[in-house]
Amino acid sequence: MTTVKEIFQMIDSQLKEDPSRADGIVAVYQFNLSGEEAGVYQVILRPDAGSVVEGEREASDCTLTIDSNDFKKLVEGELNGTEAFMSGKLRIDGDMGLALRLQEVLSAYNHAKQ
Repeated sequence: MTTVKEIFQMIDSQLKEDPSRADGIVAVYQFNLSGEEAGVYQVILRPDAGSVVEGEREASDCTLTIDSNDFKKLVEGELNGTEAFMSGKLRIDGDMGLALRLQEVLSAYNHAKQ
């Protein structure tokens, strides 16, 4: 099974290869992951570039707190983001509008897998 670190590396390479994947989103998403593969990752999106960093590098616009196994299910499409939020598996702080566009950002991972 793919590790959290590998997922973020794939998102990073897809964003560098094709910054338009972020579809005009200018924001910093922070993922606070707990559980087996606990860690902090940021997806930094700028008008002309996107990247992923490990750790807290910039102030985030939208922070998502989720268990690392649930995060993997979320990016694999096995867990619906809305259901995860409603059931308490996913906590969102900050800009909810950005949270709603998260699937566009995470789709970079699914594209990398193909």
